Amino acid sequence: MIVSLTLILFAQLLGEVVARAAGLPVPGPVIGMALLLGFLVLRDRTAPASTRWLPPPLVDGGMEGVAKGLLAHLSIMFVPAGVGIVGKLDVLASHGLALAVVLCLSVTLTLAATVLTFVAVSRLLERSRGDRT
Repeated sequence: MIVSLTLILFAQLLGEVVARAAGLPVPGPVIGMALLLGFLVLRDRTAPASTRWLPPPLVDGGMEGVAKGLLAHLSIMFVPAGVGIVGKLDVLASHGLALAVVLCLSVTLTLAATVLTFVAVSRLLERSRGDRT
């Protein structure tokens, strides 16, 4: 469990370092998540050699146990955002309608983009399956 948590935090730290050093407009945790994915793919592809450095999957609560534990307490992460909103109630009062419109519009556009992407990928997969038969 300690190794898994250390790996998660190390990936986030490394992502933060890369984002700041390179001046990328991508948040460090996003880069860290991509690095963690790379670590896990490496672990699964080179199974016998990598178990010395990377925790094996699903053993003694490995990565899955740590991830489930973090997700169980994810609501704690929203406390700072709630405090920030309460601290800026004057901005919310003066621009509340505009913020609500932008929020609704961005959610709608995100859902539409997701649906269109899903439909396009489904059609591509159908075509590739049809070509194989």
